[in-house]
Amino acid sequence: MAEVNYTYVPWEQLQARTIAVFRAAGSDLREAQLIAEHLVEANLRGHDSHGVGVVPMYLGSQRAKGLVLNQELRVAIDTGAMLICDAGLGAGQVMAHDAMVLGIERARDEGSAIVSLRNSHHIGRIGHWAEQCAAAGMVSIHFVNVVAGAIVAPFGGTQARLGTNPFAAAFPRAGQPPVVVDFATSTLASGKVRVAHNKGVPIPAGALLDNQGKPTTDPGKLFETPPGALTTFGEHKGWGLMLACELLGAALVGAPTQHVGPGTGTVINSMFSVIVSPERLGTAGLFAGELEAVLGWVTSEDGVRLPGQPELDSRSVRIANGIPVDPATLDQLEAAARDVGMNGFLAA
Repeated sequence: MAEVNYTYVPWEQLQARTIAVFRAAGSDLREAQLIAEHLVEANLRGHDSHGVGVVPMYLGSQRAKGLVLNQELRVAIDTGAMLICDAGLGAGQVMAHDAMVLGIERARDEGSAIVSLRNSHHIGRIGHWAEQCAAAGMVSIHFVNVVAGAIVAPFGGTQARLGTNPFAAAFPRAGQPPVVVDFATSTLASGKVRVAHNKGVPIPAGALLDNQGKPTTDPGKLFETPPGALTTFGEHKGWGLMLACELLGAALVGAPTQHVGPGTGTVINSMFSVIVSPERLGTAGLFAGELEAVLGWVTSEDGVRLPGQPELDSRSVRIANGIPVDPATLDQLEAAARDVGMNGFLAA
């Protein structure tokens, strides 16, 4: 395996420089902060695929008019039980945050709420939005579709037909971090393949097919012309959940679905979220007791860890030691910063 010479950047510096890039690109301060905080938090959690490495893609989307900076979220439909919010291609870190605020408020009043966010630019790590709900005491589930050009082959197929369509859920705990379930329905998220490609390292077997439909561990095969295709996790089970994310996240609420081939480089997300308040339902005490009982039971065997625990471990290490940035990603960030008139990404 190739050795990677990382640059370790303190998270505060990485966040400040990311804010500066988006301010230079035209974002107002709130937008730049929400984008940067989200991306750096993804890095801290160990998900570099959804971290600052996407900044060049975001700026490219802006130039291609697939990302509209300083957009305001619009409530398109409000039935009381359900809100459909239209992002108008706004920055996903702002659009999803504001949609979750609306959903949390509605669930606090009514006990539950369904919130759909449609037509948003890339909303990043989906677990972030589940964590936002959990921090407000809410249980939530999230189904997301990805329109960025077909990149995942259905189970039984060899050609890409859908996006990586992630799923997330979170369950709050008193005095402890929430339980967070968050995964792409492809075997690997496309961003993780990009990170491996930048590092020059192979990916696990079974995650990728080349453009001839043959299994490969070379991440570069995903970026060839024509491109390869990712596989679904769990064979037919991942494929079924992927399709459900497409239909719930987008088709149900009139948002764009993925029904064409290679994309233009812009990532559009729509998200279908169910938010529930145990407090408003009057089940908070029972929920907390049963939650802790089942968590104690499932972790009673040595070696069993709860979803989200590895990310918290990564966060502690990276806060202490800095966030590793590989040379290819750093070069891309430097070029992106210069494109918006800065001297460079890490340059003061």
